Amino acid sequence: MSTAAPPKERKKVTTVTFRLKAARGETLTMLTAYDYAVAAAVDRAGIDSILVGDSLGMVVLGYENTLPVTMDEMLHHSRAVARGSEYALLIGDMPFMSYQASVEEAVRNAGRFLKEGGMDAVKLEGGRERADTVRAIVTSGIPVQGHLGLTPQSVHQLGGFGPQAKNSEAAIRLLEDAQILEQAGCFSIVLENIPARLGEWVTSRLEIPTIGIGAGPGCDGQVLVTYDILGLFDRFTPRFAKKYADFHGEMARAISTYKQEVESGEFPAEEHVLEMEQEERVRVEEWLNEKGH
Repeated sequence: MSTAAPPKERKKVTTVTFRLKAARGETLTMLTAYDYAVAAAVDRAGIDSILVGDSLGMVVLGYENTLPVTMDEMLHHSRAVARGSEYALLIGDMPFMSYQASVEEAVRNAGRFLKEGGMDAVKLEGGRERADTVRAIVTSGIPVQGHLGLTPQSVHQLGGFGPQAKNSEAAIRLLEDAQILEQAGCFSIVLENIPARLGEWVTSRLEIPTIGIGAGPGCDGQVLVTYDILGLFDRFTPRFAKKYADFHGEMARAISTYKQEVESGEFPAEEHVLEMEQEERVRVEEWLNEKGH
């Protein structure tokens, strides 16, 4: 007789369970998704959280950076992801100028992610300059994830997508910003493209989880762009991303093979073709003969 324990029932990940898991020392996992199919695959894999990142502007929509992405585009993709995910904590990335102009507009747009996009929380970039905005959104009942280090929406101000906080002054400012965001009510903070030691320092000073993307192994969890790990985005792969597959190369191979088979007549083959019952076919042929075809 088997004494194996029954499989643990999987439950929806919330911001509370997200924080509790980190508090128990369990590493958090997070990936991006922008459509139903990828969201379903990520969710089935047991990933804790799905970020509908404004990175969709580059990897899905083909923009040069994330700045052109609109609220309508983010909500469109958020709804698709929400339909594909059952258990993961869903976080909508607030796009450029959806929260910078005013606190009131930020609260309204954050609410749209939950009301119209099916998200559980939102993410926004920036440190102390966003404290009032974070506080207002959280007070409205909307969980907020912060984002420090390389903040892609500030790409022109930062001078590119390179590593951040490499000197002591910038590192100290980031440490202070992290604590300010925690005090403002963030339930977690993404740390992007910063020195690994700084990632450890931030993590050790906060009670809320840190999620690293190019911030070393000392964070409470890790996030990457799914298109990067699958090899679907061929323009470039960030230094901190690991490519686990080459779907772009495989896709190109499959499409090339399809083209060759269509041109040679190999496709469609007999197994891909639908035929009519003989009796029905004969009736159509008789009608064609009558019409002189």
